[in-house]
Order: sequence, then C-alpha cells, then structure tokens
Amino acid sequence: MEPQTPTRNRRATAADVASAAGVSRATVGFVLNNTHGQTISAPTRERVRAAAEGLGYRPHAGAQALARGSSTIVIFVLPDWPLDHSMRAHLEAARAALDVEGYSLVTYTRHQSSKARPLWEVLDPAAVVGMMPFTPDELAGLRRSGVTRVFPATSVVESGADQVVDLDTAVRLQVDHLAELGHRRLAYALSTDERLTSLGAERLQTAQGRARELGLPELDVRHLPADRGETLAAVTAWIGADVTGVVAYNDDIASLVSAAAQRLGASVPEDLAIVGYDDTPLAALQFPALTSVRVDTEGLGRALAEIALALIQDRAVPVWDVDAHAVLVRREST
Repeated sequence: MEPQTPTRNRRATAADVASAAGVSRATVGFVLNNTHGQTISAPTRERVRAAAEGLGYRPHAGAQALARGSSTIVIFVLPDWPLDHSMRAHLEAARAALDVEGYSLVTYTRHQSSKARPLWEVLDPAAVVGMMPFTPDELAGLRRSGVTRVFPATSVVESGADQVVDLDTAVRLQVDHLAELGHRRLAYALSTDERLTSLGAERLQTAQGRARELGLPELDVRHLPADRGETLAAVTAWIGADVTGVVAYNDDIASLVSAAAQRLGASVPEDLAIVGYDDTPLAALQFPALTSVRVDTEGLGRALAEIALALIQDRAVPVWDVDAHAVLVRREST
C-alpha cells in the first residue's frame, strides 16, 4: 500500500519521506540520524533531506534517542524560586550555549509537595544539571533512571553545600558599601514570598555576620510585602529607629523601600540609603536610580552549559568556579 499524502491533520512520516525520495525507510533513518558506517551517496542523502524538508518531516525524538543512544535534551533542575530577571538571564544564556551545539534546554522545578515524577524519569536526557546540589534520594533516582551524566555529582549531604555558587560575596558588598559611606545603623529588607524563605535566611545570615565583622549593630530585619500599608509601617519604624541604610534582598524589595520612604517625605539617599541585589534593568530607570549588586548570572548559565556539554561529549569537565563575580553598581540611591 502506498503511503498516504500528508495533510494538515496528519504528520509526515518516515514512510512518506522514503516514498518521495524513492528510497527505503531504513535509508531515511540512516541519513536523518547521520548514522556512521553507511555507504549512501551524496545525491541520495541530498534527495532524502530535500524530501524531508518539503514534507515538513520531523523525526520522533524518542526514536532519535534510541538511534543515538541518548537524546539531545539537557535538563536544568531549578529550585522553587520565582522566575525573576536574574533567573531568566541565567537560563537564556545556558539555552543559547546549548543550542549552538545542537542540544535543547528543558527546565524542571523542584516542588516539595509535588506528586509528579521527576522529569528525568519521563525524558531520556543526555545530561542533568542542578542549580543546587541534589539530595541522596535524587541522585539514587537519577542512577535508577540510567542518567550517568549529572552535575553536581555529589549530594548536598556529601558536599556540605546547598548551592553550587557562592553568593556570599554579593551580600558582603551590599553591607560594605553602606558601611564605607558612614552608615552605622543598618536594616535588612526581606521578601514575604515563602519560596524565598531559605535563600533569604542565608543572605540575611551573611549580612548579619558581615555587620558583626565591621563592628556594626545587629541589622534591623523586616519582611516587606507588596502591601503599601505594611511597607510604609516598616519604613516608618526604621526611620524612627535611626536606621540610615537598608540592605535589600533584591531590587524589587529595594524599590518598595525607596517608594515608601519618599511617600513618607524622606529623602533617598540623604535620609535613607538603599542598596539592592541583581541589578535588574529597572534599577537604572527608576527615580532615584537604584544602587545594586550585579551577579554574573549569564556567565553562570554558560558555565553550567559548558559542564553539561563536557559530560555529554566525554571531555574533561571544566573546574567549576563557585565565584559569582559580583560587582557593586553605584547609582543615586546611595
């Protein structure tokens, strides 16, 4: 029976390509999968590719994975954090680096209450990369699924670290900057987003530790919601407690502090200096422009992609640089 002509409602098959090119289905597979060791002439290869292009044929990903022994999918395992500017920049840089080498980035977000199977059990990834170390159970699950190319390869228990990047330097820069400007009474503004509780606690611990090293009083800590009334109350309390500098969890929180201070009639930075974190595009556009700490999230994304590619291609894995390469970008808010 002759293969049916593909229609808008039916996807083209390898049989359609074989019929159009006048070759066998096996030849179509050999050509489109770039199978080595096959003596197929250049004109035949070109005819098969032209037929596939003309029919809009796309090989089935699962079949290609079986043919190659692996897929072209790289899974990035993300913590359950908001998809903010820095995370998007990180993922876009990693995606671009993988795309150049013919691999596709697929993200999988950890959710503590999730009942869904981990994505590496559903797909056939060429590699799995975590932005945070895996738990021993996760590593065991990866091994059971046949995934051997994993980074980090040691668990959070074995490594003693709960992140693959040292972000302490960025937080210390925030505190150091305000201290260098002569501010002695500092506050720390946290987010009320429960997804950021753990990361916020780590940044706060670093900030408090740096304040102690500099001989400063303990930071006045408050959680700032998006609610205007509660934010105004927090900033009012800081001003009443003679706080003159605020270290913010990120630029969004810093913007809330700045807006509340100005609504209360306080001048930024004369009455209240504010330093953010992430150096988002809006930091430079708001008034007053926000001083912030920039972390090389794009560089981190490219580095993780390079590690994934090295694992896949059985090359020496680059030494992982835990330094986030943070720099302070001073603007009008300090």
